[in-house]
Formats: sequence, structure tokens, C-alpha cells
Amino acid sequence: MEHNPTESVVVKIDFDGKELSLEAGKFAKFANGSVMVKYDQTMVLVTAVASDTEREDIDFLPLQVEYREKSSSAGKIPGGFIKREGKPTEREILSARLIDRPIRPLIPKSWRYETQIIATVFSSQPDIDPDVLGMIGASASLLISDIPFNGPISEVRVGRLNGKFKANPSIEELKNSDMDLTVAGTDTSIVMVEGEAKEISEEDFLSALEFAHEKIRIINKLQADLFEKIRKPKREYKEIIYSDELVNSIKEAIKEDLNEYIHTITTKKERKDWRERFLQKALEIVVDKFGTLEEYANFDFQRAVINIVNEIEKEAMRNMILSEGRRLDGRGLKEIRPIHCEVGLLPRTHGSSLFTRGETQALCTTTLGTKDDEQILDGILPIFTSRFMLHYNFPPFCTGEVGKLTGVSRREIGHGNLAERALKNMLPEQDVFPYTIRVVSDILESNGSSSMATVCAGSLSLFDAGVPLKKHVAGIAMGLIKEGDNVAILTDILGDEDHLGDMDFKVAGTRDGITACQMDIKIEGISIDIMRRALEQAREARMFVLDLMYKTISEPRPDLSPYAPRYKFIKIPTDMIGLVIGPGGEKIRSISKETNTSLFIEEDGTVQIVSSNKEDAQRAAEMIESLVRKPEIGDVYKGEVKEIREGLGAIVEFLPKKTGLLHISHIDHKRIEKISDVLSVGDKIDVMLIEMTGDGKYKLSRKALLPKPQTQQGVKHFTYPNNPKPNR
Repeated sequence: MEHNPTESVVVKIDFDGKELSLEAGKFAKFANGSVMVKYDQTMVLVTAVASDTEREDIDFLPLQVEYREKSSSAGKIPGGFIKREGKPTEREILSARLIDRPIRPLIPKSWRYETQIIATVFSSQPDIDPDVLGMIGASASLLISDIPFNGPISEVRVGRLNGKFKANPSIEELKNSDMDLTVAGTDTSIVMVEGEAKEISEEDFLSALEFAHEKIRIINKLQADLFEKIRKPKREYKEIIYSDELVNSIKEAIKEDLNEYIHTITTKKERKDWRERFLQKALEIVVDKFGTLEEYANFDFQRAVINIVNEIEKEAMRNMILSEGRRLDGRGLKEIRPIHCEVGLLPRTHGSSLFTRGETQALCTTTLGTKDDEQILDGILPIFTSRFMLHYNFPPFCTGEVGKLTGVSRREIGHGNLAERALKNMLPEQDVFPYTIRVVSDILESNGSSSMATVCAGSLSLFDAGVPLKKHVAGIAMGLIKEGDNVAILTDILGDEDHLGDMDFKVAGTRDGITACQMDIKIEGISIDIMRRALEQAREARMFVLDLMYKTISEPRPDLSPYAPRYKFIKIPTDMIGLVIGPGGEKIRSISKETNTSLFIEEDGTVQIVSSNKEDAQRAAEMIESLVRKPEIGDVYKGEVKEIREGLGAIVEFLPKKTGLLHISHIDHKRIEKISDVLSVGDKIDVMLIEMTGDGKYKLSRKALLPKPQTQQGVKHFTYPNNPKPNR
């Protein structure tokens, strides 16, 4: 019986101690599919909408995925001057990618209706990250819509606490977890993995995937229950199928050239030239034999020929790899392209490196900053700061193309985040190395896994900058060709092999374990055994790359760049912090300005002094120490004469806001008739504290620090404290 669209349908389960529910029919009823996902008190509405008209001018799937977090969901008002949500944050973009990547392969390639999935967080519980709920809702909304979709598919986050795996751990629990993996899958296959780890083994990684898959099947069953209650017929669409006569004619026309091409060692540019020749020959044959291809009138015949040529080429390449164990550039399945590493090539940066692997090249720089340079991250989660940033740039010239330099693309944000996660767990603790660290990777050439080149180049540049990175980190991209039981696992894949293959599996880590991974699988049915083989092949390749990196620079440089800021630390009493800061921060700002330093005070009284030279840092330290210094008899101070009182003495400020009397008899050993003949207001003089009276007054002596003149027998002199403390 078909469901009445005005009624609400809810399915729910207990998922690891919290209620997980899917509700349809209540919200956003104009959407083709709309599901409210609720997990405890976190609620995410996901809608799927497809246009009514088919695009005939494109030959790709027109899918757009958006993820948005409302500040109101966490009871917050957006920061800044404009009090409303603006463009998506990096976190929102990364979350959208976690939805897009596993969903896209499950929508038919021939679907040409513009489709948009929007996940909106409307209620956010602090200990639940809503991003995986967005992906569950995307699958459920597509499933109950009229949009063709080969689901369901679900996503879970996996952590490990005290040796035990946990699904969807809280944000606090993840801080104590040695892994943070987001896994998506159907009932039969894992299709996407993204995450980071603290040098876990390959077996631990596989165990985490098996654990995740069990939880994924539970959520898939929940979606299937919702689908059973809301049966909506799927929309008909035109499947693009080419006639055997057309395909065979093109295949016959390019057969000899194609065989020569795939058995010739070629560069990326040469392969492009070969393809243009294939296409031209195929077009000539088609026009000569079939005219204008009336049956494809609604789908430009030239694009039809291009797609057929691409499929023929793909089939030939896959067959060669599977049958001969030979790849497009002549390599064997496990062979890595030539690698060249170089460090210290940009003299004014704090650290730099160039990593080249075949036709992929990454130029990385490391910049060291202060606490002021930390990135402030605001959103539905509590505001926090990040001291490590890795930014990845992919300019059009790196692929030999012309393109507009607009904003940072989602791909650039995703690749940069992957490399950042690979490196961040190897960084020193902040109390060991207090700097804010920014790594920038500029891709200068790209033909396969520039994100893994970024990991390698980033590690090299951090070593070059003198950052005490615990270990080098390297990354490698693995591919897969699978036809039935015939399987080939490819090490260090080319861009073309990524396109023609069935898997893109990036693994980064140290000699002791995995620190980050990203896996996208285009087919179902990849077994754990195949993944185990791929991981072992990736580990062997990673060891090879790491050996080359350690030969280039074996340990972090002992000294920082002369252009990097320098830190000095001093400790002050906690009850003096307010005195050093001053009203409204006035005092600390004046010290910072006068000494050309940056100053930061922690709650425990630790003062960080950051400067470009030691002299400025020392001056700032002396000024702060003088502020908090407590008067002690016998201490020597650099004082300033504030007032002259003839016949009595001088008032001297020997510590900030503290003055004492320098009696006329303690100015010099010789008799002084007129004080102004010896001292003037503003004079800087050394004085010793010789007495603190019961009513809080101080008595000073200059005479105690002057050489004693020869004395006549019987003349008495004032006794001063022995061994005066050095002037501070």
C-alpha cells in the first residue's frame, strides 16, 4: 500500500545506547526525498531534489552535495559583524565530500537530471558529530525518492578506546582514541574510508573496517525499513547505450594504433596526443559510415564517439595490466616511479622542500609563527584554535592547462586536509615546541597522487625548518584492476590509472604504522583479502619512499632559520599576572611595543616572549621581571630619581610603582652640601635597598655601592649588608 504523503513515517533503533531514527513525510515535502535523521538530540534534515528536465548538453552526472551547520542548532549566534551563516566553512566542505564520494557511484552514470542533496544541521548535541548523519540521511532521502539510486548506503565513525572499537565516539572520546576513521559501505562492500590514526598497524586498520561494516549493515537495515513503508516508483530516464555496430566500427578503426599505443612507454603529454589521433580517426569513420548519427541526435555525436573511444581504451589498458602485468608507462605492478627529494632551496622561508615522483611534483614551505597566528575555528562546536595548518594549492599549469584562479576548490581543501591529518600526530607537543606551524604545498606538476606527494614534501620541509617532527611521514596511492577473480593491485598509480581503475587507496604513515588514509572504491565485492594485499603492498612502497627521504635529511635541523621568530620563557607569580597585563592590557602592550616583541601569559604564570632577536627578548624579560620583583634587603636596583628634597635626600623609584628615600647621607661617602649638585630628576642610578620599615617605607643607599675611601683611625662607618646581590 502506498504511503499517504501527508503522514509522518518514523523508523528507529537503539544504536550503541542512543536512539537513531529516520523520519519522512513531515518536513520539506516539496523535495523528491526528505528525511530527518535524529541521533539522541542531534537532528539533521537531508533533502534530495532532481530537476524536471533532462540536460542534453552534458555527458556527466550533474550532482551537487551541500552540508550546512546552523549556529542556532547549538544555541549560538554566529561571530563577526554579519550575524548570519555565510559561505561554507572548511569543516562543512569536508563533511559534504564525505557524503558526495560514496553516494556518487551509486547513481546511474546516464542520469542527466540536475540533482542536489542538502544536509542541514538543525539541532546539535555537543558530544555528537553530525557529519555521518548527513550521509545516512542522503542515502535515505534518495532511497525514498523517485531518483534512481543503488542504495542503501550508510556511514559510521570508528574510534578505539582502551583497545576496544567504538562506533560514533564522542568528540571528547576521540581525543583519547588512537584512530578516527569514517567508513561508508553497502551491505556487501566498503566503498569509502577517510581518517587518521596514531601509527596503527595494517591489521588494526582492517579490523576497524570489519567492525564498521557490521554497524553499517544495521543502519542500512533501518533505511530499508523506511523504504518498505514509503514505496515511491523511480523515475524513468534514458539509458545511454551505443549500438554494437557503432562500437565495433570504432574498435576496428583504432585497433592497431591502440595496441601500439598501450605497449609504448609514454608520458602524460604523449598519451594525450595519442588519444587525439584515435578520436580523429574514429570521427572520420563514423561520419563516413553513419553520417550524422541520427539515433544520437539528442546527444551530440562527437561526444558519443569520445565516450566510446574512452571505453575502448580503458578496456584495452585494463586487459594489458591484468594479462601482462605491464602498465601504461612500462612499469611493473609494484614499481614506483623515480623519486627526487631536495630541501632548503628557498632561502628566505623557514623551511622548504621539493618532492618529485615521476610527473608529480610538490613544492612545500614551512612557516613558523606565534600564538597570535593560531587559526580560530568557530561553528556549532565550541570555539577552539589550531596551531597546525596545511594548505594545498592546485594551479591549472600543473596539468598543462589554462584556468581561472578563483577561490580554493573543494578538492584542494580535501587533499590538504588529508595531508594535514597524515602529519599532525607526528608534531611535537606545544610545551616542547610552542610555534604555530603552517605548511603550504604548491603542486607544480600533477600525474597521480599529488596529495601523497604533499605528505612527503611536507614532512621534508618540516625537518628542514627545524620542527622536531617525531618521524618522517610518507604517502603512496594504490590502485586496483579487477575483472572477476583476476585482480591486479597497482603501486603509485598514474592519473590515467586512477580513471580506468576500480579503487583509489591512499595510505600515509611512518615506518611504524598508518597515520592517515583515504579510500574510494568504484565497484562492489572487494574482499578483505584484497584490501590486506593492497595494504601490504602500500607498506612496502612506503618503506622505500621513507628510506629516500631519510637519506635526504635524516633528522630535523638543530637550528631554526635566522628569519624565524625566537621564543624566551620566564615565570612570574600568578598573583602578579594582572599587574603585568595592566588595566585593559595597557601595560603588556606598552612593553611589547617598546621591545618589539609579542608577549603571551599563561594561567600558570608562564610568559612567552617572541622576538626576532635575543636582545629584544632579554629587554622584555627584564621589564617584566622588574614589574613583579619583590623588594629584598641587599638587592641592587636600577632606579630613577623622581624628586629632590634639599637637606633630606632624593625620592627614587627603584621598582615600578615603588619608591624609596635615598637619604643625603647615603648618596656618597663625602659630605654633600647641595643634592642638586650631584643628582637631577630623571637620573638613572644604582641603589641598594638597606631597610624596610614597619610602615612599608623603603630606605636606599647609593654610597653602599661606591668604593670606600681610605679611612682615618677611629672614624666609624655605616655597616652595609655583605655581598650585595648583582644588579638586575
